[in-house]
Amino acid sequence: MKLDELIAIISEKTGSAVNQSLLAESLGITRQTVSNRIKNDSEVTVSEIRRVEEFFNISLFGADYSPEITYIDYYSDVFASCGNGNIVFSSDKTKLPISVSMIKGYSKNKLYSMINASGNSMSPTIDNGDKLIVEHWQGEQIQDNKIYVFCYNNEFFVKRLSKNLDEIIIKSDNPEYRIRTISEGAASELILIGKIIANIKSLD
Repeated sequence: MKLDELIAIISEKTGSAVNQSLLAESLGITRQTVSNRIKNDSEVTVSEIRRVEEFFNISLFGADYSPEITYIDYYSDVFASCGNGNIVFSSDKTKLPISVSMIKGYSKNKLYSMINASGNSMSPTIDNGDKLIVEHWQGEQIQDNKIYVFCYNNEFFVKRLSKNLDEIIIKSDNPEYRIRTISEGAASELILIGKIIANIKSLD
């Protein structure tokens, strides 16, 4: 479920118009964060649904609501850089239950994992400390302007990628960071890990 859909359901249940500011208050986040997540088709988490129900004193889906859950690897000590690059410190992992509604285009045939974001180059889309769900690369073509996690020169990055005939363009959402390119000759040194398909602000 998307946030704009959640706003419509809350408005229907409460009988009064709910705007982005009120939704932000119920979730304990800023209105700008709500706006950004709507623009990026961000999914609502199960914990956020519970917060909304408590805040507005309503039941959105009934007591029997139980979303389908999948378990993915969470690398709690892995920090992919949204800045100038970070080296992965360890590969310790735990299994974490995640609602499949949070995973865009979920498929049991795909591999998913979760890592941490570090830095501010992808702000306001991704902030420092956000949890990122990665759909692991399986040989597909790079989709222009989508956000990927990749390894280059032994450092891990989270950036938007686009591909031209002879180069790969690396872009940040924060305008303070300049656009970079990797030439065709050096492109083989870029190891694509996967595409970022969900951004979780909190696991609470």
